[in-house]
Amino acid sequence: MFEVRSLFRLFWVTAVASAAMTVPAFAAPAQASGGGAKPKPAATAAAPASKVEANLLQLMRGVLYPASNVIFAAQDDLTKQPKPEDASTSPNPLTTTYGGWQAVENAALAIAESANLVMMPGRMCSNGKPAPIGRADWVKDVQRLREAGRAAYKAAQKKDTDAIVEVSGTLSDACSACHDVYREKKTGPQDRCLP
Repeated sequence: MFEVRSLFRLFWVTAVASAAMTVPAFAAPAQASGGGAKPKPAATAAAPASKVEANLLQLMRGVLYPASNVIFAAQDDLTKQPKPEDASTSPNPLTTTYGGWQAVENAALAIAESANLVMMPGRMCSNGKPAPIGRADWVKDVQRLREAGRAAYKAAQKKDTDAIVEVSGTLSDACSACHDVYREKKTGPQDRCLP
């Protein structure tokens, strides 16, 4: 049976080997009278441009929805989560190797960082229409999402269930504000992302 740990080791070895091959080389010092010149770094490739890989629905289902659910689940006693046989393969983020409050911190950071992803130029909705990243209400709602993620992170760091309950409401309100305009009051998926 191929284990997740084996996959991680394979990934790690590949990443380390790849990094070793991409370490920038330095040119040999030039021999000039009066001392050698300092080594010059070899030309390095420019950082790749950001590229949108997912439409807004895929981003919501892949990042925002699961991360929000972790924060919502943290309103209950985290010690009541069922213990998995092997935490490294648990499908429940709250019971994985990085479960409990660490999972809530990670989810909160995913929410805060996803605000950047939602605002990326070129982000499309599932119906093929561009996400309305230039609209003032969209920008305001995305900022509310970011702030909710930050607040959830602070509450998780303190392991404060009462604060998580409050932040869950803030997060829900941030999501609803955007969904009410761009998702819920539409006649169907073809109208989403349109005010």
